[in-house]
Amino acid sequence: MASKFTVLLVVIQIGTLLLASFTDLRARLIPNMACLILAIAGFARALTLGPVFALTSCAMTAALLLLLLPLHTMRVLGGGDIKLLLTASLGLGPVGVLYLFEITALAGGVMALLHLALRKLPRPALAPAGSSALRRIYAERWRILRRAPLPYGVAIACGGIWTILTHTWS
Repeated sequence: MASKFTVLLVVIQIGTLLLASFTDLRARLIPNMACLILAIAGFARALTLGPVFALTSCAMTAALLLLLLPLHTMRVLGGGDIKLLLTASLGLGPVGVLYLFEITALAGGVMALLHLALRKLPRPALAPAGSSALRRIYAERWRILRRAPLPYGVAIACGGIWTILTHTWS
């Protein structure tokens, strides 16, 4: 049975991932504050599993930074995507990080297929100021039509949420 503190941390992590994905979808930005909250909650969750686990998690996140930095240099992943991936991985063990990357890759593939399918829809009119969030997201389809990059923060959030909900953090 999970403690109330652990459940609170999981709720904070999932809510923060949802916020980051929505912001990335709407404006192609990952808020720094969302990543900071995600990092603090992940580290606090790791501390509940012991100091050795927390140190191992920090070391893995540092190693991931070294692996992901060249992808940013080659413009494969944006800086916000890397920062979200790193903060989502903080607090996960080695197996959890593998799950995170696996589900993120699968969600990214689904997004790519959706991205291709959305090119076939009629061209949207620009959303006027004050429009609903869903209308503004649909109007963002113009980015798809000019072949802008995917909002990969959505796929990262899917991977993070799936890992948090299904993985035992080992």
